[in-house]
Amino acid sequence: MAGEIFRDAWGIPHLRADGVDELARAQGRVTALDRAWQLEVERHRARGTSASFLGAESLSWDVLVRRVRLDDTARRCFAALERRDPGTARWVRAYVDGVNEGLAEGARRAPEFARTGAAPGRWEPWTPFGIWLGVHLLFAGFPAKLWRDQVRRHLGAGAVGLFATDGPGTSGSNGWLVSGERTLTGRAIIAGDPHRFIEEPGVYQQIHLFCPEFDVVGLAVPGVPGVAHFGHTGSVAWAITNAMADYQDLYRERLRRTGAGVEALDPDGVWRRATRHTETVEVAGEDPVEVEVIETARGPVIAGGPEGLPDGITDPSPAGDAEDPPLALALRHPPRVTGDLGFGALLPLLRARRVADVDRALDAWTEPVNVVQAADTEGGLLHRVAGKVPVRSSANRLHPVPAWEPGHEWRGWHETPRGGLTDGVAAMANQRGLATPLGVEFAAPHRADRITALLAEKEHWSAADMPAIHMDTRLASAAPLLDLLAGLGPLGPAAERVRHTLLDWDRRMDADSADAALYARVRGAVVRRLAAHPAFAALTVPPAYPDILLPWLALLPRVAFALEHLLRADDLYGIDRAELVRAAVEEVAEDAAATAPTWGGTHRLAPWRALPDPASEEPGLSGDHDCVLCTSAVPGLTDLSARGPAARYVWDLADREAGRWVVPLGASGVPGSPHHRDQLPLWLRGELVPIVTDFTAFEKETDV
Repeated sequence: MAGEIFRDAWGIPHLRADGVDELARAQGRVTALDRAWQLEVERHRARGTSASFLGAESLSWDVLVRRVRLDDTARRCFAALERRDPGTARWVRAYVDGVNEGLAEGARRAPEFARTGAAPGRWEPWTPFGIWLGVHLLFAGFPAKLWRDQVRRHLGAGAVGLFATDGPGTSGSNGWLVSGERTLTGRAIIAGDPHRFIEEPGVYQQIHLFCPEFDVVGLAVPGVPGVAHFGHTGSVAWAITNAMADYQDLYRERLRRTGAGVEALDPDGVWRRATRHTETVEVAGEDPVEVEVIETARGPVIAGGPEGLPDGITDPSPAGDAEDPPLALALRHPPRVTGDLGFGALLPLLRARRVADVDRALDAWTEPVNVVQAADTEGGLLHRVAGKVPVRSSANRLHPVPAWEPGHEWRGWHETPRGGLTDGVAAMANQRGLATPLGVEFAAPHRADRITALLAEKEHWSAADMPAIHMDTRLASAAPLLDLLAGLGPLGPAAERVRHTLLDWDRRMDADSADAALYARVRGAVVRRLAAHPAFAALTVPPAYPDILLPWLALLPRVAFALEHLLRADDLYGIDRAELVRAAVEEVAEDAAATAPTWGGTHRLAPWRALPDPASEEPGLSGDHDCVLCTSAVPGLTDLSARGPAARYVWDLADREAGRWVVPLGASGVPGSPHHRDQLPLWLRGELVPIVTDFTAFEKETDV
């Protein structure tokens, strides 16, 4: 038996092999069979070649990938892994071999290849590194530093906090650890749901990996071997959320052309040679685009060049003047600096037997920086941050800093914080807490507070109790708007009815709730009016940075996600917020259809697809950004939800098969497959799929 592929009733792959390398090969092969189109798209995105078959809409991403030298970083990281840890490098190669073996058959199953005329390309040993880098390049949100810079320039440094994501933000994930003293079995339970963009196929792949060294169920990232984020080995389980740490820096660079190429001004006042070359990005149906790739001692230049940044972006430093060289923007992030992506942790995680094993494995983790919770069958518990965060000046963390000034260099790595449990429970939902010393902005505390409050409602919990927490729709962040509404003077009859309805509303964002829909309409009107106020006029037109960065610079979403802060601030540039809310309520009340739709009528799933399908009709959703059931819309812009629980899991340390899991769509990435969307009804209702690990219960598909 080299390797075998089995399937359960939900089409989830269960793989068995003689050794770890054979198992990795089987994982690569089954991923290619189930997700060939997804793998092809991600391979191209990692190389900056997706516009060659997806068209001009992918060009901005491809240009960023080329300029940031993502493929070169992936190659470096793999080469370093081969030198440092040849066993793990061999394991990654085996996964890649499996992908290459399965791609042709997988492509025949996937109609997207015929639709685009694309053919699957060959994977290289470093391709999984490139996919991981591509998936997480913007995950830490370094473009937020450009937004803070804009606010600082136009409104002053004191205004930056008004738009902080602490109330609310754009990131999310829930996770909670309940120790054995608080469960019916006496063994710990870990549960939660990672919040990401919902994609079709999904960003997580349910999988079961068995060989003589380990037996693991978990959620894999298609294109990457093992199970990095969420896994259960039978005797130990682990899960993560985004720590909201700040570990990517932007440097303003002064560049100049010389006869020999390009030079950058370093902090010691010396002009030094930067690396430079050009690349060509092919674009389907259009002329190719030439990209100049420049890298300074800080990192790759992602915007601007020797001729400067886009119009209107000038040197903000006191010493800056018209005679200074033009500016560019360089990105510095840990894998580019160290040549290490943390893949050395992947095999030790699979081999883990106790919490101490998980802890040691995660000492090697790099990015993204995560809060980790783990528990084992012997009562061991773990609550820590894992990943690399550089030690540097506080200014680096807030906004782009001048590369030519001393004091902005990296000086080693922060020690990652550790924490414990309170009353036998730890809830993590991207809030300020364990990772506070490592970050700048965090998610609002509402989800974490709500999970903690729900867990306090009874003394002992079971795995079967956890889905009810996943699906909680209480919206605490509605309070500032409703408080203003309550304090308004007399309203017209229709507006008074709106006020009465909302003040009686139970503050639950349920799909079948007309009151929730009414609240969302009023909230959207408030957001639009705030964003249109002359006080913020300077922020309405973002600078001409590359298109891929512009979502972080758009005013209306920033107002939407900071609405709590803006409504509660002591003063907001003289804006009469009560009158603004009054006008919004009157606006909604004038619309005869204001109370007609339910929240799920407009708050619908909007998954990302590489090939959009405008004919698709997606279901309505319960939840909202600050609910535990975090299905994020952009108030004032759209009720559609592109972000939400990309999976849900319950890991039971008393009995692995008492746990459950689910993904938004299904195990298969092939349209028309019976398992392409068969988990969607369960995901919508908050139900989970059983975890089964007995190979005698499965249907064998093939040998590998």
